Amino acid sequence: MTGPSTSPPFDLARYQDRLTIQRVLHNAKNVAVVGLSANELRASHFVGYYLKRHGYRVIPVNPREPRILGEKSFASLLDVPEPIDVVNAFRAPDALPAIAADAVKIGARALWCQFGVINEEGARTAEAGGVTVIMDRCIKVEHARYIGRMHWLGFNTQRITSVRGGLQ
Repeated sequence: MTGPSTSPPFDLARYQDRLTIQRVLHNAKNVAVVGLSANELRASHFVGYYLKRHGYRVIPVNPREPRILGEKSFASLLDVPEPIDVVNAFRAPDALPAIAADAVKIGARALWCQFGVINEEGARTAEAGGVTVIMDRCIKVEHARYIGRMHWLGFNTQRITSVRGGLQ
């Protein structure tokens, strides 16, 4: 039987800081999308397309595809021959520790984990290696909120809703 854990409790909110999100979005140029799909109906494809349209260099990381969005696709982050500012993870949460370790090895500035990609070990691995972590947030939604058209319209309230009459 194991004793109680000595590590602090996992606080997801610390990986969703709006100023950190804005800093990462404003300073990034190269975004490696791990799990980018060639299927236009997949969320990862739409996010990659959106990022390209907004001036980011999108680097596909998918061992099953030779090219995605007109760019050469790499089998692994370790195969990418250029610097990466943000590693955007579109993979299952249990894949995150390995992705985080690779992000540290390549010297990425940030590890961005999409909605539902939550893994404490992955977050701690990246942080221990000096990589900023954003977790359970969509890079496209946050870009639209803080930099894109939603920002122009005043929608930087940290919440998005379609409920008439606002949030309760």
